[in-house]
Amino acid sequence: MFWRQNPFDHMKIDDLGDIAINTYNVKKSVGIIENRIASVAGEGAIPLCLGGDHTVTYGTLRGLKEKHGSVTLIHLDAHTDTNDDSFGEKITHGTPIRRAFEDGLISRAFQIGLRGTGYFDSDWDWSTDQGFEVLPAWDILNMSNERFVQRITEMAGSIGSHENVYVSLDIDVCDPAYAPGTGTPETGGLSPFHVLHVIRALKGKRIVGADVVEVSPPYDAPANVTAVLGANFAYELLCVMRKLRG
Repeated sequence: MFWRQNPFDHMKIDDLGDIAINTYNVKKSVGIIENRIASVAGEGAIPLCLGGDHTVTYGTLRGLKEKHGSVTLIHLDAHTDTNDDSFGEKITHGTPIRRAFEDGLISRAFQIGLRGTGYFDSDWDWSTDQGFEVLPAWDILNMSNERFVQRITEMAGSIGSHENVYVSLDIDVCDPAYAPGTGTPETGGLSPFHVLHVIRALKGKRIVGADVVEVSPPYDAPANVTAVLGANFAYELLCVMRKLRG
């Protein structure tokens, strides 16, 4: 109802099926994702990936680089995902944003809804040290709805028409009351209203890819509320995508 349109009426949308990753080797899995996304993007399509843990984002951004170069990242998440490593491993669901930035896949970033626990104080500092714009959950929840809308509108307005935008939406950005079915829930999160407004503010931007990740059906409520929420967010992302030119 919000859009007064059906994205299926003005875009060709295909389900390309699952990517057959190697469940025993994360590094190989990232490479498999990269190759598949590079193929999809090379055909002029805009990938919308459904995960899966947040490592998906790293492989997807690598796959987009040849076609689109570095991107402006809109990252909605309870966690920064900028750890240098997790228990000695460089590629995990806690490191994708850092790895992608180090690889030159991200030119600028907005991180929205952060609030999760970290291992070190520096986990929070790294993003701001790189020049990322960070909007933590506690700041958002202390704003009026009007002020939040204004802030997000300003953020979207700062993104130029020439910038390639990638949206990464970790379902745990929402409070567990709305999204219990995820692996690392954190209380004090955003509501669907907040997330929907961020997505809708991106209408008209040059979105080259997106993902909705960290939906975990085994942890979901009996009514599948997390899966339903994730599906709605994915639909909203389709509504703001437009055909790429050039």
